Amino acid sequence: MAAPLRLKSTLALVTGGGSGIGRAICQRLSQEGASVAVVDVNIDSANETLGSLSCDVPGQEHVALTADVSRSESVSALMEQIQSRFSAPPRVAVSSAGITRDEFLLRLSEENFNTVLDVNLKGPFLITQAVARSIVSSGQNGGSIINISSIVGKVGNLGQANYAASKAGLEGFTKTAAKELAKFGIRCNTVLPGFTVTPMTDTVPQKVLDKVS
Repeated sequence: MAAPLRLKSTLALVTGGGSGIGRAICQRLSQEGASVAVVDVNIDSANETLGSLSCDVPGQEHVALTADVSRSESVSALMEQIQSRFSAPPRVAVSSAGITRDEFLLRLSEENFNTVLDVNLKGPFLITQAVARSIVSSGQNGGSIINISSIVGKVGNLGQANYAASKAGLEGFTKTAAKELAKFGIRCNTVLPGFTVTPMTDTVPQKVLDKVS
């Protein structure tokens, strides 16, 4: 059964759109009528997703873009590209980009701790801030910002101190963003998936998966 066109004439931005949960989100948004900006650090992966999107609604247009969400200058350039292409801000933004650098706490390096927080927590902060600013600047309030966290942020997980910290922080960040952005009609929500078969989970050792399954 076809999805209802609830998002017709809506521009959506999805980071981490090149694979896994991000790709599935892009596909569903397009099925519901949205124009989708598929954003990934790997442009080839973003283009693969682009080729899988529905484009059955008049005026619907999709684009694949590359960005490093952990760098403010890259996020700024991304927003400029979107504004130039669509002459409008995204009204839906999904931060699904995420990485793991798993290691037990006693062996976890500062570099790998920081790298995971930069992508998984700082990245959604930069995207949320940039999208909210563009909506407010447009003079037409209203939008939805969705940050993909993880159940690991609630319960922790062996070998994932950095990942768990980033996902727990993301939930607290989103709750605060929701309070601050509500006056602009911008909803902010966090989704906490359990373990989902994606390229990211392919790197998780089986003995770790067995303990959380």
